[in-house]
Amino acid sequence: MSWEEIYKSRLVSAKEAVSKIKSNDRIIIAHATGEPLDIVDALVENRENYENVEIVHMVAMGKGEYAKPGMEKHFRHNSLFVGATTRDAVNSGRGDFTPCYFYEIPDLFRKGYLPLDVAIIQVSEPDKYGYCSFGISNDYTKPAAENAKLVIAEVNKNMPRTLGDSFIHVSDIDYMVKVSHPLIELKPSKLGEVEKSIGRYCASLIDDGSTLQLGIGAIPDAVLMFLKDKKDLGIHSEMVSDGVVDLVNAGVINNSKKTLHPGKMVITFLMGTKKLYDFADNNPVIASYPVDYVNDPRVIMKNYKMVSINSCVQVDLMGQICSESIGLKQISGVGGQVDFIRGANMAEDGKAIIAIPSTAAKGKVSRIVSIIDPGAAVTTSRCDADYVVTEYGIAHLKGKTLRDRARALINIAHPDFRESLMKEFEKRFNSK
Repeated sequence: MSWEEIYKSRLVSAKEAVSKIKSNDRIIIAHATGEPLDIVDALVENRENYENVEIVHMVAMGKGEYAKPGMEKHFRHNSLFVGATTRDAVNSGRGDFTPCYFYEIPDLFRKGYLPLDVAIIQVSEPDKYGYCSFGISNDYTKPAAENAKLVIAEVNKNMPRTLGDSFIHVSDIDYMVKVSHPLIELKPSKLGEVEKSIGRYCASLIDDGSTLQLGIGAIPDAVLMFLKDKKDLGIHSEMVSDGVVDLVNAGVINNSKKTLHPGKMVITFLMGTKKLYDFADNNPVIASYPVDYVNDPRVIMKNYKMVSINSCVQVDLMGQICSESIGLKQISGVGGQVDFIRGANMAEDGKAIIAIPSTAAKGKVSRIVSIIDPGAAVTTSRCDADYVVTEYGIAHLKGKTLRDRARALINIAHPDFRESLMKEFEKRFNSK
């Protein structure tokens, strides 16, 4: 059979596709903005035919109806990174959270820690050779499709065709559902003066010729604002958002000085608007690879002047960084933060930056604290901590004593909290 014949023979409705799923199956759903919305809707609609189906997902950006109260008999969510629609399920006991580094997730499937019965993915339309692209969600989605017993795919005409190691042949997909719905978009964040100040400080740490990893949200967007006078920047990042497009078009990001994949912007997923997705479509500048390559610290370290920029919930006076919980309450996950902090730390002339507003809760709570909240997870250890940036400046922690780290962090804390932090300092270190 030709690939066209295979393709036509495996086209089904979403309702028929999910009828192939059985009770007690473990399902993995494609990541973040790559979530296959129509198939997930059909899965929820078909819930009366299931019992004890485990749904594994990292950032869920769809409706998350399978995690709502009343679904317990049919579905149990196992989150690898808690998102807004699944947070309540995890913290109320209706769901679970599995701690893991992002780059190690494919090995959870391969080595039998999380053997997969079904992968539900979203791909582009097939090319003239019968290959579909994973588009905006390569990350763990491609390895999941390669290791699941059953693969069900939404074939979306709006999914961009990203290049690199980002393809699956129609013969490797068991059931396909043609769709044409818009992809999930994440609008750019609104930037205030705090974010702009942080962005300006972060930009001051970035040299010409650096390779960047940027997280998501207002602070990474603010950093991009202040890079317009830089030269020859590159990208090796788990994801990028819309702001990167403008810097590429301006020639600021040209990847020319990269020591790994020169000329290429290496990513594992995309999260932005149609502007970004259109930019990525068939663009030879973008090289999309699975997360166990992009986020492997041993790969990241090969980039000269690698700079990682991430955020967190709290930093204590020792430099311990909590990025995923408030006390015992799980609010997100490890993601790729530790992957890139370690990779940047190992890179020649690399820098690992944690960038945060100095306060939370509308100024009522300091993010720089004497001791991390009881029960909270230490995401990044004090030995991995390098730079911490707030709107009040830069604290460089690498190679510093605990006493000097604490002084540096107090100096960039919000002024309203410095006095109480200094009292804790004097008590802990028996000095002024």
